Amino acid sequence: MNDSTPERHGLAELLVRNGALTSLWLRKAVEAVPREVFLDPGVFLDEGGRWRPVTAGGTDPAEWLEIAYTCDTLTTQLNGHLTADQVSEPVEGIPTSSSTTPATVVDMIESLDLATGHRVLEIGTGTGYSSALMCHYLGEDNVTTVEVDPEVAGRADAALEAVGFSTWTVTGDGLLGHPRRAPYDRVISTCAVRRIPHTWVRQTRTGGMILSTVGSWPYGTGLARVTVDDDGTAEGRIIGRSSFMQARAQAVVPVAGDLSARTAYADSERETKVPPTMLDEWMPAFLAQLAAPGAQLVRAARSDGTKLLYVFDPERESFAQFIADGDTWTVRQGGPVALWDDIEEALVAWRHAGSPDIDTVRLRITPVSHVYWIDGNPSLLWEHRLA
Repeated sequence: MNDSTPERHGLAELLVRNGALTSLWLRKAVEAVPREVFLDPGVFLDEGGRWRPVTAGGTDPAEWLEIAYTCDTLTTQLNGHLTADQVSEPVEGIPTSSSTTPATVVDMIESLDLATGHRVLEIGTGTGYSSALMCHYLGEDNVTTVEVDPEVAGRADAALEAVGFSTWTVTGDGLLGHPRRAPYDRVISTCAVRRIPHTWVRQTRTGGMILSTVGSWPYGTGLARVTVDDDGTAEGRIIGRSSFMQARAQAVVPVAGDLSARTAYADSERETKVPPTMLDEWMPAFLAQLAAPGAQLVRAARSDGTKLLYVFDPERESFAQFIADGDTWTVRQGGPVALWDDIEEALVAWRHAGSPDIDTVRLRITPVSHVYWIDGNPSLLWEHRLA
């Protein structure tokens, strides 16, 4: 195996220059932990919709290190089971595990504000690289990491052992946390969740911090950072945009089948106040998920190439269909919930408030609800009661 010391130091220097890496201890960790060990048995590189498998054994050592130390996210598993050593030609598939871009990993760890002696619970071990960075500073006994996929967990555990960390690698549903090792000073989730589970709040010390991506759309999600209070609640804000794979237990089932049949009978039809194409933007997409949790934005096309746009909420058996006519849009809505009414109201209020960015959103978690709001704007408040 080639010595990756130059690549590790180069990566640290790059992360310092782009502002993601600021702590001396974390720089030392990046310089010490070999990322390539955590990519075994290989990665898939995106080649226009197909994934080319690349393994360390089948690649020139210098090229392998160049790939390992790219600042891109590297896909390590497709379709919940396929790894790069199992195929030799490009394949189609859906990424289900990855080594997140080092800039994102480091930026999230910086946001944890770690200190010596802190005990951390990580949800979503993935390759184990972020676990190793934290172990380098906190020590292996202070990091507990939970991964739902047994094969992914096994590979991460082997990689951690290979670089000298016998940490607490647990196979299980991270939404349940890991009460055996609680309480924790910090909880960090490297997967997106629809809402922060209250189990994480209960397993965090008073004054402790939880950091997690919230939202269920592929984009339009936010990085929430909340502090736990002694009354069993947690409060904080969205500190920026963030994009991670969805927690598998909460993975969205895509709307499929005959969409024309699913939207055949509408209860109402009117012109929209704002164009639904606003949902292509990050902040409006985030607001749509606050206003209509459970809704999905669906794009499709007719056989003649005409583009179709919908919002569906399968659980609430409701839909909104959008029809373009020049610069205007008509919305047809059906089902017990007028989805677009709720989303549109949020978008209009957001525009009226001056289109504040995602880092103005605050949230409060209680045992029975999640509340999101933007200060000074009573129209921009949403309460999600837990079932």
